[in-house]
Amino acid sequence: MNLFALTLVVFILATAVATALFRDILSVIVVFGAYSLGMAILYTFLLAPDVAMTEAAIGAGVTTLLLLLTIARTTRPSADQLNERIHIPAVVVVGAFVLLLGTTVLPEMYQVGIQQTPVWQHPEVTQHYIQQTYNDTGVENAVTAVLAAYRGFDTFGEAVVVFAAGISTLLVLKREVFA
Repeated sequence: MNLFALTLVVFILATAVATALFRDILSVIVVFGAYSLGMAILYTFLLAPDVAMTEAAIGAGVTTLLLLLTIARTTRPSADQLNERIHIPAVVVVGAFVLLLGTTVLPEMYQVGIQQTPVWQHPEVTQHYIQQTYNDTGVENAVTAVLAAYRGFDTFGEAVVVFAAGISTLLVLKREVFA
């Protein structure tokens, strides 16, 4: 893992922990937006731009906006109403989960660009898609064919989620303007 990816992972973990530990709701919303933006950058680094765009639009954009609108429409508790205690059982459960993921997932992850990944070990799969895309789908661009034809239901589901989030945001904003 290179220095950029390691720094990004540390940033994401720090914002996740801060989101769980902060007691001020506005601070949690801002840090959660930063967490989501960090995840979008990580997805881009891992060469998943479609997931990165969805995370940036929904996670960092729409969700943060809706949470900020919600907090603006509700009352914030005063400082003396906030329980400043850290919930130890929750910290233990989250810590155990992070440790479990770290020991099982991280050793099995491939570094970006190395030649020992399954896609390089079995080039016939990649070659099949490159050579047969037009015959199978009638689409000349291989990336478009994969997203629209081979992964059509998945892409349709992502489009529905993004569209629904956009319409919901417009409805909330319209209601907010006329309230």
